[in-house]
Amino acid sequence: MDGVTLCEPLELFNLLNQQRGGLSRLAEINHLYLIDARERQDYHTGHIVTAKNAKTDSEGAFVLPEWGDVDGMQHVVVYDDSTSSVQDPGRAVDCARVLARMSLHPVHIVRGGFQTFSALYTFLRTEKILYTVTELEKLRVYPVEVIPGLLYMGDLNQGSDSSILKDLKIRAVVNIAQSDTLESTFAHEKQAMLSIPVEDSVTSDLYSSFEKICGFIGSNFDLGSRVLIVSRLGRSRCSAVTIAFLMQHFKYTLEEAWRYMLKCKPLMRPNTGFLQQLSDWELHTKGTKLTDISQSCF
Repeated sequence: MDGVTLCEPLELFNLLNQQRGGLSRLAEINHLYLIDARERQDYHTGHIVTAKNAKTDSEGAFVLPEWGDVDGMQHVVVYDDSTSSVQDPGRAVDCARVLARMSLHPVHIVRGGFQTFSALYTFLRTEKILYTVTELEKLRVYPVEVIPGLLYMGDLNQGSDSSILKDLKIRAVVNIAQSDTLESTFAHEKQAMLSIPVEDSVTSDLYSSFEKICGFIGSNFDLGSRVLIVSRLGRSRCSAVTIAFLMQHFKYTLEEAWRYMLKCKPLMRPNTGFLQQLSDWELHTKGTKLTDISQSCF
């Protein structure tokens, strides 16, 4: 269907948990347009945080909303109760078709709808309908989910927030920034931690720790433990480490892992020194350098 595609619950989770300058990007007027296409009574019983109920006419047909400009939105996402295919008739598909007439970008339907999303992320279910800009800015921002139910990436504040660790069921952390607060939090919770205190500098060495970090993450996966990777801002050091793990775990090239990470967190950016080390890691994991890091995408 032109202009309408499915997206995974993880993709919506990550859209809801982007931040810029320490503030939730949900406060940005053109970041996310999230529409609940279920019946009004279902919406008022509980919906995904910041979702608006789809507007219908007197005959129950979906119409374009009066609030906001759909065509100016970077991301337009629709869900109903359980739709899992754009070919199946349903409220999400009908609503998405209407929104696609105006949206400049594909309209996404959440696979499995509210049932699946709320089962995975119960803590993002709410009955709240209206938000001020200040409330949106101060919404709790969770680490992005990199591998469903296994690997997450965030900043030091998120790693030190016991509520976030509990909600995401985090049992192990890779800490790429020295922090007594983080270490005391995990000591209290009796969770596993690997600390690799490295400065965010182009001359810092992360490469020599890639093998150890990948082994730690893999061993915790084997135990069924969810792993969180953190650095101070969650942008440079932890994204470099996460990319290295994706290259080792999925046998990705550097470019493949880089593009995967951009989908999870578009503002991630390893510094140039770490990028060169990731290129060397590609030589180690693939036996040759397959990615040209002089490309503009890097």
